[in-house]
Amino acid sequence: MSDPPVEARQASWLTAPASVRVQYALVPVPRLSLQTVARRSGVHPDLIRRFVALGLVEAERDAYGGLVFEPTAPAALARVQRLRTGLCLNYASIGLVLDLLDRISLLEAALRRAGTRSDIPPWT
Repeated sequence: MSDPPVEARQASWLTAPASVRVQYALVPVPRLSLQTVARRSGVHPDLIRRFVALGLVEAERDAYGGLVFEPTAPAALARVQRLRTGLCLNYASIGLVLDLLDRISLLEAALRRAGTRSDIPPWT
């Protein structure tokens, strides 16, 4: 059985669903190491590992198995620390509060995009 002509192969690639296509970033996304995040945030690396395990801060693994973070990770850690010290919340409660705050931000953004105004000022 022979291979399909080049034109047929190209046409099938162009019509392939987006989930099948491989996309590459034109600019590499900067990632921060665990030590860099710890230094910038003033939080001990072991505590950061605990926050990652609890799902309070997002991190990925690099090729060597080390944690790498988005550039916004120090701000996320500061948010967790503020909730912990300011409101005396335990870690389970902090996760719930963070989820609710993110949801409120999404809803407020949707209202702003829709142009809906209310007489009540935003809570933030």
